[in-house]
Amino acid sequence: MDILKRDATGFLIMGRAGMDLYADPPGAQIETATAFTAALGGSSANIAAGLCRQGLRAALVTCVSDDAIGQFCRTQLAAYGIEDQFVRSVGGDARNSLAVVETRVQDTQSVIYRNGAADFEMTEEDVCALPYSAFQAMVTTGTVLAAEPSRSAAITAFGKAKAAGVPIVFDIDYRPYTWTSAEEAEQVYSHAATFCDIIVGNDEEFGFMAGAYDRGLSKARALAVDTAKIVVYKMGEKGAITITRDGEVHTGIFKTQALKPTGAGDAFMAGFLGGLASGLPVSGAVERGSAAAAIVVSRVGCAPAMPTADELAQFLSTNALQT
Repeated sequence: MDILKRDATGFLIMGRAGMDLYADPPGAQIETATAFTAALGGSSANIAAGLCRQGLRAALVTCVSDDAIGQFCRTQLAAYGIEDQFVRSVGGDARNSLAVVETRVQDTQSVIYRNGAADFEMTEEDVCALPYSAFQAMVTTGTVLAAEPSRSAAITAFGKAKAAGVPIVFDIDYRPYTWTSAEEAEQVYSHAATFCDIIVGNDEEFGFMAGAYDRGLSKARALAVDTAKIVVYKMGEKGAITITRDGEVHTGIFKTQALKPTGAGDAFMAGFLGGLASGLPVSGAVERGSAAAAIVVSRVGCAPAMPTADELAQFLSTNALQT
């Protein structure tokens, strides 16, 4: 199944870029740490970094704060080769998102600061003139839908991408703390899903969209019938179920020596999209995404931990999925 737009290159990615601060050294707890390592953060920026690390083109659409932290994000985007011509700096009280996290497996803590987030300042004006048809797909994470004016801008972008014949990839990425209520989020996500060609989420996220955890898989299957061409239902250590109109495939995971649980979802998306871009079948792209996730959780950071194409090839040649 070839779902990407083949007369174009790269991915147009909508969503936040932020700063991650990792308690240093690895294993340290936030409350006792005396040093932190800074890195590019934000789910969309992480996905873009993962694609660029594989040698692919990625452009980010977002807003950053007009201050030193926003400039840090821009500098990091440039360092990864992420195109930032669609990134707008905003002043006033808007601030970039900040995540303070730990590199440890047990009882990992992550403290997210999202009050007055700059990326929520993205407007319809930011998306109206984007060159959608120049990209193989538009990718977005669910956080762009959590507040206005970003929500309306994202929905407008979905419509323009569809009109340009560009497939839309949606990472559910549900973060309850950014929404006023679960009911509002469920309604907005369900509407957004009607535009999307590929939908990726974990079992809890699909359960949320269905209104109950035990109905999550049924929701994923319904989306594959009514809306999307590909739905990937991730189940953590139990692997993933990939649902298309040709049927379902259950894949396992790669065993790895994890340092932390964070970053797996962003890495999966980058590896999965990289697989599709290289012409792999859907099952092969899912396997590549799973390999990227396994690599990233075994390293410090998220964006800095993203594997190159050579590293993915080496990992896949020496490791097998565990069922």
